[in-house]
Amino acid sequence: MTLAPEEVKSCCASAYSSAAARWLLGESFHPGGAELTSRLGRALHVGSGSLVVDVASGPGTSAVQIARETGCDVVGVDLAAESVAAAARAAEKAGLSTRVRFIQGDAEALPLADEAADGALCECALCTFPDKATAAREFARVLRPGARLALSDVTALPDELPPELTSLQAWVACIADARPLDEIGSLLEQAGLVVEESERHDEALAAMLDRVDARLTAARLLGADFFGDRVDKGRELVAVAQDALARGLLGYAVVVARRP
Repeated sequence: MTLAPEEVKSCCASAYSSAAARWLLGESFHPGGAELTSRLGRALHVGSGSLVVDVASGPGTSAVQIARETGCDVVGVDLAAESVAAAARAAEKAGLSTRVRFIQGDAEALPLADEAADGALCECALCTFPDKATAAREFARVLRPGARLALSDVTALPDELPPELTSLQAWVACIADARPLDEIGSLLEQAGLVVEESERHDEALAAMLDRVDARLTAARLLGADFFGDRVDKGRELVAVAQDALARGLLGYAVVVARRP
């Protein structure tokens, strides 16, 4: 794929702020749902008075959950103005608007001061960032010494992926530019973080692919007009991804890293 980075960012932001994405993915835009978000929240070791930045915060579901479960304050950063507005409404509905706020911004240039955060969360989004090394440096920059990043992401063996999984559509689906687990760890370490934990959660990706396929099938039966003629293409992409997962070419993982 030869699209410019800004075009990739725009496509991803537009896709994930759409009604179609919300219908397909539900409240949590990432494998593992609320259970895996709780695991990441515990890994941050934060509490009342702490500030966590949720990078690529989407609809705000995880930010609200982390604030409720740990007592921390959260600032969510997302590229799409529509997602920021929807997330703010979610925080208000949850009665947490005084502790959870959202701002529009780029993961590769986070709108936070140096050492502003006591923790950082990033779920299923690093794979969509065109400049992953810069994003990793931004994670490190905004963390205070001793603070942690809890990250979950799609993993892949990019040189072995079939052509269907290297398209723009696959990039938006968090596959085309996903990296191996050891490379994700290396990116974070090169940014100055110390990897403390890494673990595979491939079953979470398998479950999400199954749910998306079921939703796409339902969309065809219901004639959901926001998909247009993309249902069959979407199901084809899911089938190829499921095969790649079964062959060990795709997966899902958690990495926890600390700023020294």
